Amino acid sequence: MKKYKLAIVGATGVVGRTVLKVLEEKNLTNVEYTLFCSKKSAGKKMNFMGKEYVSKKLTENSFDEGFDFAIFSAGGNTSKKFAPIAASKGCIVVDNSSAFRMNDNVPLVVPEVNPEKIFENHGIIANPNCSTIQAVVPLKPLDDKYKIKRIVYSTYQAVSGAGRQGIEDLKNGAKGVVPKKFTHPIYNNCLPHIDVFLEDGYTKEEHKMINETRKILGKPDLKITATTVRVPVVNSHSEAINIEFENNFELDDVTNLLKNYPGIIVKDDVENNIYPLATNATGHDEVFVGRIRRDYSVDNGLNLWVVADNIRKGAASNAIQIIEKLIQK
Repeated sequence: MKKYKLAIVGATGVVGRTVLKVLEEKNLTNVEYTLFCSKKSAGKKMNFMGKEYVSKKLTENSFDEGFDFAIFSAGGNTSKKFAPIAASKGCIVVDNSSAFRMNDNVPLVVPEVNPEKIFENHGIIANPNCSTIQAVVPLKPLDDKYKIKRIVYSTYQAVSGAGRQGIEDLKNGAKGVVPKKFTHPIYNNCLPHIDVFLEDGYTKEEHKMINETRKILGKPDLKITATTVRVPVVNSHSEAINIEFENNFELDDVTNLLKNYPGIIVKDDVENNIYPLATNATGHDEVFVGRIRRDYSVDNGLNLWVVADNIRKGAASNAIQIIEKLIQK
């Protein structure tokens, strides 16, 4: 059996550690691992796959030893500098940052949605934004059958999406500590402010969801609007998705379609107060869908409540699924 060499860049961060956790669960026996990190974290010892690894400082020469694949989870600046170097050495990079997502020459991939794009890479594959990933999984089968005309996103995003500092701001906020990551206290607040504001009044996060959804679904002119909100929840993003279709639908058909689509778990029994919750989604790779109901204010309108672990499916697990597809190929 061929052995593949996989580099994990940003291994000591929140997403990097989750990448390692998911890899341990999958126990890929035909893969050898090397862990890379920043200069500050170099030399840090990490227990992984039953043995001790020492994280190495990432340099321009790190990929000279010949890697098959790399997962980058170290931020946009690191990806912009080192991902092209890795690709030039024959390594296929799956990048978790926003650095290459809207590059026309870089596929933007969610394996349940557009797996064929994985093999159209030129050395770099982009992992979409966490909030986009969980949205497009249920949107894909619905678009295939009913043709989406318009989408309205309203998100309720956990602080883990802002990294370790975001989690600390929530924990410390209960003690009255001034926030370091967020503009205002996240404790006891909902902040309609994720990433920076742009000239049109939307945030960069909102534009990410709009543009990435269009690219992944292959519909560049699809009408989409978004409001993204940071909420005082540690982990797992929740989203209210309002959809208008070209074609009519039966609600039971929609539910059955979603139930039978890979990567989706339907939790929709309101008589027994069953619907997706952040606490239940955490630790899972599936996207949870519930509160499936008509929007009577428009023709062919539908409402969904969509919840997923933003660090696992929204980053780590999606990247690993891509690597698995490459290995299978």
